[in-house]
Amino acid sequence: MFYEDIYLKLKNMLVTGGSNYGVSRTRKLLNALGSPDDALKIVHVAASNGKGSICRYITQILCVEGKSVGSFTSPAVYSYDEQFCVNGLPCEATELKRALSLAYDEAQKMQDKPTAFEIETAAALVLFYYKGCEYAVIECGLGGLNDATNAVNNKAVAIIGSVSLEHTAILGDTISKICEQKAGIIKNCPYIITCNQCNEALNYFSKYTAFFSGEHLKITRQDISGQSFLYRDESYSIKMLGKEQCYNAALAIDACRLLKISKFAIAEGLSVARLKGRVQVIPLNNKTYILDGSHNEVAFLPLIDTVKRHFNECEKTIIYGCLSDKDVSACLKALSEIDGEFIIVQPDSYRAMSGDDILNQVKKYCSKAVLANGVEDALKMANSPLVIVCGSFTLMAEAEKWIKTEQLKR
Repeated sequence: MFYEDIYLKLKNMLVTGGSNYGVSRTRKLLNALGSPDDALKIVHVAASNGKGSICRYITQILCVEGKSVGSFTSPAVYSYDEQFCVNGLPCEATELKRALSLAYDEAQKMQDKPTAFEIETAAALVLFYYKGCEYAVIECGLGGLNDATNAVNNKAVAIIGSVSLEHTAILGDTISKICEQKAGIIKNCPYIITCNQCNEALNYFSKYTAFFSGEHLKITRQDISGQSFLYRDESYSIKMLGKEQCYNAALAIDACRLLKISKFAIAEGLSVARLKGRVQVIPLNNKTYILDGSHNEVAFLPLIDTVKRHFNECEKTIIYGCLSDKDVSACLKALSEIDGEFIIVQPDSYRAMSGDDILNQVKKYCSKAVLANGVEDALKMANSPLVIVCGSFTLMAEAEKWIKTEQLKR
């Protein structure tokens, strides 16, 4: 990679420095870089689950409308540069290197040094500015209030998707506390939209002048190729699976309507939007593989719904691994609704939960569970017609690489 040198510097910062939440460093860094966010119309997206999908829907809609749009999402699943997209595609390596290096060099001049994620956030906005983007679709990294992305100015709309318990040690141990963190993105913007909330979250956001999406949405088709639904007297089709994706799409619809985007672009953009690692179905050699990066209890609902709806009768193998900060017991309890055997792997990450610890937890819910020496080993061990790889985005790239290799052997 052309930008391997700066990438390695940022990776080392992440491993050695970790996270240090707050927006002041990012704002100072953006100011030092000429405040590139001031020239962009920012669509800011926060949620416990679904924010990546919401960002993809909005990005595709804006592209169909002919708008120039940058999107900054995290974490990386298959490649580092996929976090920095212009008009729906990862930007060129030389351009990304230039933006990252510029932000990194400026950060090193600051007494209170920005974190790796803060540098990446600033670099994304610099990149979008120099590429002449009109819009920037920005996904919160964690929470909202104290996330680096919340340093941006000039928000066109703030979107808050589904809220559930997550990262409780940082964000709080109740829905209301987490809502408070998500609501932190509600500043300096004319429009606030939320959708698909539990009662506690709904009550919390009702005190804001928020636009509530998803009311009277009716799903009309659900099959393995996608879904269709009626919303606000219009019919829409999406390729992403799980009923929650229809509500994520509703958020995108209402956001883009408020941005004065045409009905045609909204419908067409939704119909072509795809996102790897979110109930991603891959048929191969009389088997079906599903890759899903969900990593909290509620996030597994689209996966569970898809499996029960379309694969309920066949035998299933669940390949699972997670990071150490996850509520592994709650996740495994949710996954136990899928009647199948488990193969446990330890993700290739310094933050990984050990395979033995996961195995001890899974035995509470499933008697058929073994430990594998990595994703490739687990995929070779899996003999069921349906193989599900889930629990962490860290597993997705390795799983897809193995599947692609097997496809080439056909």
